[in-house]
Amino acid sequence: MGGAAGQEKKGTAEPAPTSPKGSLKDLRKGIKKLIVIGGDGSLSIVQQLYERYQLPVVGVPKTIDNDLDATEYTFGFDTAVSTATDALDKLHPTAQSHDRVMVVEVMGRYAGWIALHAGIAGTADVILLPEIPFSLDSVCQKIGEREAIGRHFSIVVVAEGAAPKGGQIMGKEQEAGRNVLLGGIAEWTAAEITRRTGKETRHLVLGHLQRGGQPTAFDRLLSLRFGTAAVRLVAQGDFGKMVALTDHGILSVSLAEATNRVRRVPLDSDVLQTARDLGICLGD
Repeated sequence: MGGAAGQEKKGTAEPAPTSPKGSLKDLRKGIKKLIVIGGDGSLSIVQQLYERYQLPVVGVPKTIDNDLDATEYTFGFDTAVSTATDALDKLHPTAQSHDRVMVVEVMGRYAGWIALHAGIAGTADVILLPEIPFSLDSVCQKIGEREAIGRHFSIVVVAEGAAPKGGQIMGKEQEAGRNVLLGGIAEWTAAEITRRTGKETRHLVLGHLQRGGQPTAFDRLLSLRFGTAAVRLVAQGDFGKMVALTDHGILSVSLAEATNRVRRVPLDSDVLQTARDLGICLGD
């Protein structure tokens, strides 16, 4: 702040260095049971600790990107979507009154869950996802179609990891061992829309605003369901697992399964189809 839709292997954390004698004892000293709350980075690390040192650990999925495999939802995602949707609602009046195109960048490095859900809920006209390389011709065509029927403004939602066809995600290199710092796709897209259509276009990056605020009721309940389920696993001595929301309620899955791959938006998703049926341009 799931299941079988993951489509690609995740990069795993750097393997822990060979431990000096006595370090295993030091690592486990004072740790009887451990519940780790986090996303793929945190859970990948503890999964390795579990396999290597048999550290008694249970995982709880928390990431706004909703990209952990084996769970339908992670807590934090719904709150981030609510924040992004609220921002889109507030942008509509200024976009409409000034006949502007507004390009809003939301988080989503590998998976476009936030962009897709917030874009639909916030009545965006264009949604650009990491899962679908986009064509600016398609985007500008949608804006032109709206112009032709007297709708002289448009809202474009773009995930930070989205990329044009034949292009790459935008960002700058970080130090060794860290992910590329993403950013710039909204600014670039806005500039290209202006260049191609002549429309006044502005961009906005929501950034870390998506990570804060009051949690939604859904997230509050989900986190409590996850938390109590994690405590039950600890009480049962069932370690190396992550609690997960499935069609059958809260169940446990192995940490290895949960962190094996990125859960991306499947191209046959009914939510994706909903966007198409509503006439939202996905850039393809």
